[in-house]
Amino acid sequence: MMVNECEEDLRYMRMALSLAARGRGMTHPNPMVGAVVVKNGEVAGKGYHRGPFTPHAEVMALAEAGERSTGSTLYVTMEPCNHYGRTPPCTEAILEARVARVVIAAPDPNPGVKGGGAERLRSAGLEVKTGLLRRESEELNAAYIKYVTTGLPLVTVKVAATADGKVAAGSGLSQWITGKAARRLAHEMRRCSDAVLVGRGTVEVDDPELTVRHVPLRGAHHPLRVVVDSHLSMGLDRKLARGGLPKVVVATTREHDAAKAEELRRRGVEVWVLDASPEGKVDLVELLRALGKAEVVHLLVEGGPTLIASFLGMGLADRLALFVAPRIFGDREARSWVEGLRVDDPSQGLSIRWSRQRRVGDDLLLEAEVLKAGVEEGKGRAPEPCSPE
Repeated sequence: MMVNECEEDLRYMRMALSLAARGRGMTHPNPMVGAVVVKNGEVAGKGYHRGPFTPHAEVMALAEAGERSTGSTLYVTMEPCNHYGRTPPCTEAILEARVARVVIAAPDPNPGVKGGGAERLRSAGLEVKTGLLRRESEELNAAYIKYVTTGLPLVTVKVAATADGKVAAGSGLSQWITGKAARRLAHEMRRCSDAVLVGRGTVEVDDPELTVRHVPLRGAHHPLRVVVDSHLSMGLDRKLARGGLPKVVVATTREHDAAKAEELRRRGVEVWVLDASPEGKVDLVELLRALGKAEVVHLLVEGGPTLIASFLGMGLADRLALFVAPRIFGDREARSWVEGLRVDDPSQGLSIRWSRQRRVGDDLLLEAEVLKAGVEEGKGRAPEPCSPE
């Protein structure tokens, strides 16, 4: 029984998407891309992008295929580049390999190059099919798409809370609410992010390192460690105040302790002086713009409750990863995971769209898209989960 072209195209594009996902956490600030070369119904070459200054997926797949590339079909999850950047144009490599047909999942969202790769190949006489499993490819690269179209990172808010929504007991203690499996997955989420952000309160109470531990890096880079401290009042005895690698950035306002700023800089900590909000706190929009300029494509916000409330209330969060532990604290003094937001009318509450729920050890992980103003609840499809398999 012969397999029709559509079924075959879907099969090989799914293979290319699976390859692309192997680059999770490694490609910063580039997208995850996979490619498969098929000749006479057999896979001749495969490749995926492993990071800046390394060959693109198409080039790797074509190199593996060698002479079998002639007359083949190339499946690629994102439109081949047609410009000189950190590497030469992939379109030229495709033409040199004498590929006959190219199937593309998603166009390159970069406004400066969008559409150029597909058009270059068509103008050279190749058959080009676009849009196959486009949604899946765009979900995989949601952070990259937001970054190249807005200059801002995709923001994932991660929370670990009890079943009654508490992140600390009445005494203020918060370690550990979730189990080892959940904490391990949280470190995997750090590995797949470009920066991890907390507020001064978390630094003082938990004294975190914000490093990737418990999981192998597998070619990924350590994320930037970021602290929001509006008046630079964090203690110099805190771990993040020691500097070192991975780099630590403290975002503050002009109303900061100049002597402490100088001491932090002496230790190797970067101090970013940003505009203040009307409340005298760091302007989070300005902070996101600064992170974008620093090539932070995916930002993981780890709390605490007041900072999370600010990101959610200002519409700056894109995704939510909520770990729920099978515990109940109950006490009114126990802090909830979002504080500072007030809703009087239930219909005006911030809306989210669940994308995935799963068990992680004894805990639950609930993942959601945070809906923006003007996005109708229940419409469309939820994004790819923010955490890896």
